[in-house]
Amino acid sequence: MNVVVASDHAGFALKTSLLEYLEAKGLKVLDVGVDQAERCDYPDYASKACRLIQEKTADWGLLVCGSGVGMSMCANKHKGIRAAVVSDVFSASGTRAHNDANVLCLGERVVGVGLAKKIIDAWLQSPFEGGRHQLRIDKMMKIEESS
Repeated sequence: MNVVVASDHAGFALKTSLLEYLEAKGLKVLDVGVDQAERCDYPDYASKACRLIQEKTADWGLLVCGSGVGMSMCANKHKGIRAAVVSDVFSASGTRAHNDANVLCLGERVVGVGLAKKIIDAWLQSPFEGGRHQLRIDKMMKIEESS
């Protein structure tokens, strides 16, 4: 499983803390930046990550900014991306099981490293349930096609 990881300056410390954790889980991690905590623009890094998912170079994405919101808004502008901002374990599981999210967005100013790891575990371990949820995903993707 390949996971592309990106952050802006406000998410740099949390992203850096999570890289080893992801690799230790046996995931191939593609880090597309940032490499330092100097001010930058999150759309640049969210877009880099989402393009790798669209190209099928990565299966899933992890995006980190100050709140997770900016990254998710940018990610969801990309065709085929279903990004969710998550700050609790229940939502992490649900967004995979019911929404088939392929990008997880975290806020460094919202969650600490310990909680972020629990969120990631719940997100990675929750399979998409399909069924009635697939019907909703299909409707959502039709909206994307018609916009």
